Amino acid sequence: MINHSLAGSPLWAWLLAALLAAVLLAAMRAALGVARARLQRRLDARGHAGLQAALEILGRTSWLILLLIAVLLAARITGVIAPWAVAASHLWFVLAALQVALWADRAITVGLVRALVNRAGGRAVTAMLLALLLRIVLWVMVVLAMLDNLGVNITALVASLGIGGVAVALAVQTILSDLFASIAIGLDKPFEVGDFVVFGAVAGSIEHIGLKTTRIRSLGGEQIVCSNTELLKQTIQNYKRMQQRRIVFGFTLAYRTPPEGVAAVPDIVRRQIEAEPDTKFDRAHFASFGESGLVFEAVYYVMIADYNHYMDIQQRINLGLLRELGTAGIAFAVSERRVQLSRERPGGDAPAEAPARP
Repeated sequence: MINHSLAGSPLWAWLLAALLAAVLLAAMRAALGVARARLQRRLDARGHAGLQAALEILGRTSWLILLLIAVLLAARITGVIAPWAVAASHLWFVLAALQVALWADRAITVGLVRALVNRAGGRAVTAMLLALLLRIVLWVMVVLAMLDNLGVNITALVASLGIGGVAVALAVQTILSDLFASIAIGLDKPFEVGDFVVFGAVAGSIEHIGLKTTRIRSLGGEQIVCSNTELLKQTIQNYKRMQQRRIVFGFTLAYRTPPEGVAAVPDIVRRQIEAEPDTKFDRAHFASFGESGLVFEAVYYVMIADYNHYMDIQQRINLGLLRELGTAGIAFAVSERRVQLSRERPGGDAPAEAPARP
């Protein structure tokens, strides 16, 4: 009887290995199907975001890699792999590293999108940029690990990559600085689109936050384009996130106001402020003696940050003070200046004597 063989192994061994590989592949697919079905049932019952992420990560499983793993397992069990034992040992690591890298790649994308956009309210551009950087690092590390496992000397390659990376970083230093500043803005969120900010001599609303620049619509109507790096170096006042406004205002009354009227003014101011909604009175005092009158100072809080709302309240308080102080006969101070004239002799410093009356 003729004994057919292939690569040193009987033909029946190869057929058995192929049959066993098909069984192993079917078993692995069934196991993954069961795992995904259980995750889907739990997701339908609980609706947890982590279960949805696990389903998406499992969906990145490569059936070609599973097939090759099944073939290697079957060949090792049946013994037909003996002639390529060394190559197969390296192939094990390559397949495992590829599949783990695929899962990690999907986990990075899903995790950043859910963490930055869905939960933290971040920007999709920041999530995509971070995901791209992390995926590049992941695949570079995986490729270097596979080359090292295959016996390739990666020392020179790593050194050349390091030198090239430094050269590229120096060449595009400004661009990279703005890119990382954009990532910092997306993660820390010192301001968002629509916020009214003030820094330096610029005051306006944020219109767009890009990878390199941020665009601001100023109060004058023009658009101001500012580098992300330079913007983060400034002390930024974000008025949209103001919870309340502390208002300090003053006024001056005439010196002829009687002491009883001066003592009644703080209570008048208190009544006007407490009559307004969304305000909290703090204090009102006769503060000092000014050049032209009696200086009063009042402090209160507006519990809504909107500037127009504050100005409406202040206007009503001012009108109320005008009415009530006018009813009480208390007048506001008017700036005045007195000039004293004197006559001098044409040739001397002493004043001329007044003519005697007849």
